[in-house]
Amino acid sequence: MNEKYIAMQDKLLDMTSNPYLLTVVVLVASYLAYLIASRIILVSLNKLFKHTATHLDDVFVKQGVFKRLAFIVPLLVVYLSAELFPEYSHYIRQLLSALLVIIFILVMNAVLDAASIIYKQSKFAQILNIKSYLQITKLILNILGGILVIAIVIDKSPVYLLSGLGALTAVLLLIFKDTILSFVASIQIHSNNLFKIGDWLEAPQFGADGDVIDIALHTVKIQNWDKTISIIPSHKLIDSSFKNWRGMSESGGRRIKRAIYIDQTSIRFCDEKILEKFRSFEILAPYLDSKLSEIEVSNSDNNINMQTLVNGRRLTNIGSFRAYIEAYLRNHAMIHQKLTFLVRQLAPSEKGLAIEIYVFTNITEWIAYEAIQADIFDHLLAVLTEFELQVFQNPTGKNFEQLGSH
Repeated sequence: MNEKYIAMQDKLLDMTSNPYLLTVVVLVASYLAYLIASRIILVSLNKLFKHTATHLDDVFVKQGVFKRLAFIVPLLVVYLSAELFPEYSHYIRQLLSALLVIIFILVMNAVLDAASIIYKQSKFAQILNIKSYLQITKLILNILGGILVIAIVIDKSPVYLLSGLGALTAVLLLIFKDTILSFVASIQIHSNNLFKIGDWLEAPQFGADGDVIDIALHTVKIQNWDKTISIIPSHKLIDSSFKNWRGMSESGGRRIKRAIYIDQTSIRFCDEKILEKFRSFEILAPYLDSKLSEIEVSNSDNNINMQTLVNGRRLTNIGSFRAYIEAYLRNHAMIHQKLTFLVRQLAPSEKGLAIEIYVFTNITEWIAYEAIQADIFDHLLAVLTEFELQVFQNPTGKNFEQLGSH
């Protein structure tokens, strides 16, 4: 028995004395450790995570956090076996320490990517976008990790390398100029709540008009209404002007600001015949009753001779039409009654007399808004002739042909 034990010891001594054989044994052991970690432990964890109630672990699996952690196991086997190679143990540990730092950086990058995905799915994502902060964190982590790897390889303290960066500050500022500007821009965007994902942003100088779909460290992506994507550098967007339509969405109303241009030659006083016609318009009747009563009292008090139309106060077809527009919009189910509501005359011009409508719809969705606006002006343009008014438009070739035929 003792002879067998002594023979086994001799074989082990022979093995340890043969560096090539020992290297093969260590490499095989590290490979077996990797197989156990990746094929058994990691697969078991994946199956376990699939049956858990939370989806957070699934995100970490999908981003490869645990897959990257599996590489640490074979490296640790080799690291712990470094004593078997006394002449090279220091260099082996240096190399493996550098590799462990690299794997740690890769793992942390995957963790930050997973954290970004998890945050996007949370209710806080609409309040604050942290993608740019995670990107700058990854950048700092990778730079510090790179410095640490270099320090390990050259066997110097990281402080030694960091102290030498002072002389390279100007060069670093030049290299990372865009990154620094973008980081400052990201802070301004989030701290001042300038815009967030889902906001409608209009930046004509960049040809962008649409929804913000991504806010990264260096760029802001806007999906335009024609489904093209505008990619704008963050710091350049902040340095220029842009319009954020979020206030409109949050107010619950979208503005209609459009004018109808009236041919001024069709404007006149209302006589009894046209007033009788106006009384048949149900939404205009309350206005007529109130206004005619007010006019009658005013003219009576001032002893006005009503035989002539120009004497005293009288209704006009343009004023009645303006009152009709206001009454029509007041009774419109899709017009927001609590926001600015204005029907006014603009200064007469070569295009005629403009009656401007300045109101808000009670919805903000683009397609529905356009339909409401079109319906309103379809009706107003059609009813215009009932007030014996005409729309102004520049004469066309057909008009000149009709003039020539006379």
